[in-house]
Amino acid sequence: TPAARTGREGEEAAYWHLRERGFIMVERNYRPEGLRGEIDLIGWDGDTLVFIEVKTRQASAPRAPEAAVDRDKESHLIAAAREYRRRAHQSSALFRFDVVSVEVASAGNKIEHFRDAFR
Repeated sequence: TPAARTGREGEEAAYWHLRERGFIMVERNYRPEGLRGEIDLIGWDGDTLVFIEVKTRQASAPRAPEAAVDRDKESHLIAAAREYRRRAHQSSALFRFDVVSVEVASAGNKIEHFRDAFR
């Protein structure tokens, strides 16, 4: 679908944007067994493990992409991150949640990175 294609394009743009800023990416589209939801990207920013939600919209969309991250989405991400940290033996690592907003336009993508978006 066009929406899925836009989402994939946004995730790809966010991935390279973060890599260019020194993130070491370790996981894409992580889905914990038995839990709802998925973590789009997981990477290290220095010694901090970062769980990244990517939201993508066409530039013409009425709402900003990051507005789509609501309490429900946050709770699914927190549960998935807890499971990832347990499985990857990273329970003691510093961690945070970031949101990357991608607005797709023919003139080029506009990317905004919200660090420590929620706890």
